[in-house]
Amino acid sequence: MEQIKPKKLYIDWYLIGSITFLALFGLVMIYSASFVQGYEHYNNITHFFDRQLQWLIISSFLFIFFMFFPYRHYRKLSPFIVGGSFLLLLLILIPGVGYEVNGATRWINIAGFTLQPSEFVKIGSIIYLAYVYSRKQAYINKFFTGVMPPLIVVIVFFFLIMMQPDLGTATSIVLVAGLIAFCSGARMIHLISLGSLATWALYHYANSAPYRLNRLLGHRNPFELEQTDGFQLVQSYIAIAHGGVSGAGLGQSVQKLFYLPEAHTDFILAIISEELGLLGIAAVFFVMFFIIGRGVLIGARCRDTFGSLLAFGLVFQLAIQMIFNAGAVNGILPITGIPFPFLSYGGSSLMITFISMGILANISRKTERERQESSYDDEIKEEYNEIIGSASASYSK
Repeated sequence: MEQIKPKKLYIDWYLIGSITFLALFGLVMIYSASFVQGYEHYNNITHFFDRQLQWLIISSFLFIFFMFFPYRHYRKLSPFIVGGSFLLLLLILIPGVGYEVNGATRWINIAGFTLQPSEFVKIGSIIYLAYVYSRKQAYINKFFTGVMPPLIVVIVFFFLIMMQPDLGTATSIVLVAGLIAFCSGARMIHLISLGSLATWALYHYANSAPYRLNRLLGHRNPFELEQTDGFQLVQSYIAIAHGGVSGAGLGQSVQKLFYLPEAHTDFILAIISEELGLLGIAAVFFVMFFIIGRGVLIGARCRDTFGSLLAFGLVFQLAIQMIFNAGAVNGILPITGIPFPFLSYGGSSLMITFISMGILANISRKTERERQESSYDDEIKEEYNEIIGSASASYSK
C-alpha cells in the first residue's frame, strides 16, 4: 500500500498575494498623493512615503508572526486583551499622554510614532466577542443571558472612543459586534431591537450639537456648505470628475496640490480616481472583494466555532472600513475619518489590518490542515476497507 502523507505546511498564498498587492500599491499612491505636502512641510518629498514604508516593514513581520501563532490561544488571552484595550483608551484621557490632531485626541505619541488605541480595540473586541459567543451557543437565543452581556463591554468601548471623539471607529465596532452576534445565532428580533436603540441614541447624540449634525448631514448638500463642512467633499468630487474613466495619469493629480485636505489619508481613493480613473478604482475594489470573499470562505470552512466567528469578525471589520471610507469619498455616507484598508497613510491602521489578516491566515492554515488530515484519514480508511474486503473474499474462496 502506497503511503499518503498529509501536507504539514499550508500557506494561503491567495490571501498573501492580494494583501501584498494592495499594500505596495498603497505605498505608491501615498507617495504620489503626498510628495507635494512632504516638500512643503518637511522639505522632503518622500517624508510620508518613508514613514509608511517603515510601518509596512513592521506590519509585515507582525503578519508573519500572527500567521504562525495558533489562533486558539486567544481564548486564554481574551481577558488580558480586553483589559489592555481599556487601559489604552483610558491613557488617552490622561493630560500629556493623549496626542491631539485637528481637535481630536485619538493618539498616543511613543518615541516619535503615533499610535491610535482605538485601532487595537477593533481587533480586541472581535477576539472577545468571538470567544464569549462561541461559549454561549447553548443559550444564544436568550437575550439577557446570551446576547446582551458581551455587548456591555462593546458599549463601554463605544463611549470611551466617542470621548476622543471618533464616531466612525466607534460605529464600526458596534456594527461588527452586531454582525458577530448574528453569525453566532442570535435571534433577529433581538438584533433589530438593539439596532433601533443604537440608531435612536446616535440621532440624539448628533442632534445635541449643531456642528455634529452638520458634520453628519454635510454630505447631503455639500455645495451649499462648500466653504465649511462640504469643502472636502466638493474637492473630492472634482478629483473624481477630473479622473474620468482612464485617469489623468499617475502623479498628475491637481487636487493633491493643497486643494483636497487629507489627500494621502482618508481621501486616498479620490486621488486614485483622479490619477488612474474608474479603471484604477475598479482594480482596487476587485482585490478588496477577493480578500473579503476569501475571508468569508475561511470562516465558513472552519469547524471551530471560535475560529469561524473570529474570521467573520475580522473580515466584517475590513468590509465596514472599506464601505465607510468609500462612501465618504463619493458622498454617500458622512465623512467619519475612517481610513481605507492597506491604502491610506497611517501606521496604526496599517499595522492592525496586517495583524488581522495574519490571524485570518492562521485560521486558514489550521482549517486547511484539518481538512487535509481528514482527507488523509478517509483515504487510509478506504484503502484499509479495500484490503479487508479483498482478504475476506480470498478467504471465502
